[in-house]
Amino acid sequence: MEKAIAPTTTTRSTPSLTAARLSIASSVTTLVLLAALHILSPEFDPSWRMVSEYALGDYGWVLSLMFLTWALSCVCLFFAVRPQIHTIGGKIGLGFLLVSAVGTGMAAFFDISHSLHGLAFMIGIPSLPIAAILISVSLVRNQGWDSSRRSLLWLANLPWMSVGLMVAIMVIGLSQSGGEFNPGVLIGWPNRLVVLAYCGWLMAAARGAIQVERR
Repeated sequence: MEKAIAPTTTTRSTPSLTAARLSIASSVTTLVLLAALHILSPEFDPSWRMVSEYALGDYGWVLSLMFLTWALSCVCLFFAVRPQIHTIGGKIGLGFLLVSAVGTGMAAFFDISHSLHGLAFMIGIPSLPIAAILISVSLVRNQGWDSSRRSLLWLANLPWMSVGLMVAIMVIGLSQSGGEFNPGVLIGWPNRLVVLAYCGWLMAAARGAIQVERR
């Protein structure tokens, strides 16, 4: 008598699933590269030196690579969650996500010594908090995102909160230092918190997309 063969299940890899995995990998790489810069360029005090200032050291190429992987994470997330966005607000959020990717990508080619670096900052930094809120609110309306609802919405608020903290510390510090950046303007760690918050939301959204695709 032949033995019964148990049915096997396979997880079909879709473009959205692949994009979500790449988004997570890119965000992780971004954070690893940022951590590496602290080791490679210890002359830049992280308490008050901005992340972009690593371009002035011997490992500016590592910073450029960090910005590129950051931008790639945004682009990959766009493709990962786009099929699950059905609201106007969510689609607007997807647009802001791409705008953020453009700004971050520009920062990879125009470092702090270039006149366009400021433009890259103004394009990339404010866009992602808007994208995070609009996209997250749209996604959690889908039934498949029930298990990720709380964590995604919580992490979606971290980007704008981190930017607000950074700006507040910068304004207060500059008002006390006569408008000049110095060791008394402790803007460095808040600036790094922005990178961590942005990548945290990107990974959370990509992880949610993976869970939905697997179902």
